[in-house]
Amino acid sequence: MLDRPANVDEHHLRDALADWGIHTEALAHLPLGFGDHHWSATDTSGRRWFLTLADLEHKPFLGGDADTVLRNLRRAMDAAADLHDGHGLGFVVAPLRSGEGATAVRIGDRYALSVFPHTQGTPGDFGQELTADQRGRVLDTLARLHRRTPPSGLRATPPTLEGADRLAELAADPGAIGDHGPFSAPTAELLAEHGALLGARLDEFGRRAARVTPTRKVTTHGEPHPGNLLWRSAGPLLVDWDTVGLASPERDLWLVTDDPDELTRYTEATGYRPDPGLLALYRLRWDLQDVVEFVDWFAAPHQRGPDTEQTWRDLGSLVRGLAG
Repeated sequence: MLDRPANVDEHHLRDALADWGIHTEALAHLPLGFGDHHWSATDTSGRRWFLTLADLEHKPFLGGDADTVLRNLRRAMDAAADLHDGHGLGFVVAPLRSGEGATAVRIGDRYALSVFPHTQGTPGDFGQELTADQRGRVLDTLARLHRRTPPSGLRATPPTLEGADRLAELAADPGAIGDHGPFSAPTAELLAEHGALLGARLDEFGRRAARVTPTRKVTTHGEPHPGNLLWRSAGPLLVDWDTVGLASPERDLWLVTDDPDELTRYTEATGYRPDPGLLALYRLRWDLQDVVEFVDWFAAPHQRGPDTEQTWRDLGSLVRGLAG
């Protein structure tokens, strides 16, 4: 996120880092990514750490309330730690456990902190187009992940659309969004213009999902797009594991390629031939899920800032693209 989080300052972070035995010399806020807040920390010995602060009020894919989100976030972070430490998957950039064994420590009512070792590499950017060689190397990495026995307690993530009913209601009655900040009224206008076609795409997703019968379920990262890749000479590392879950391989693969020729490489490594219908379903789900989350954001109290301005631009592009 570009904005700093509300009600969390360096004092809170320094206190929380003591749970990992880290005595902080310096903290620097990092305006990176979307959804979580990040800092770089340097301890008194000069060692560096990467901090991720999750907003428990803005992770609907993990639950409808902060306690449920925290519980599922810990399950996800535990799974990532297990994949790295217990399964030997070195491409998993996993959180460290605190002195009490926690991979996510709550800070106040709204946030949870996870700590990672500082990892060298060249980060990718969301929306970046990978080269054919890079796509092949990501497919190889996903094949390694998908072949592993799923960690104990891994959360099932079926191809459902959380919040679809709520979005359908607002698409049919945009005035119900109300006035909770600078982007509430523009969001209502956007839905008034495109609500009927957006509702049709929601219906389409429901029909497609009802016909799906996955034949294989594996450990999936959930969002292996270029923004969650850290490149080294040996290949990509995968970061940001809060979306990890048990699902069909297509949940990951569609973000890399839907080219049958390129996917042959994955089939040769795993023995599984990806289903084009599932690839298309997950592509549609991705866009609709973002619309759900962005509309919910603007239908709740919010303020103008770099993050909400970027979200508003993204929401317009998504809705117009789905409607078109």
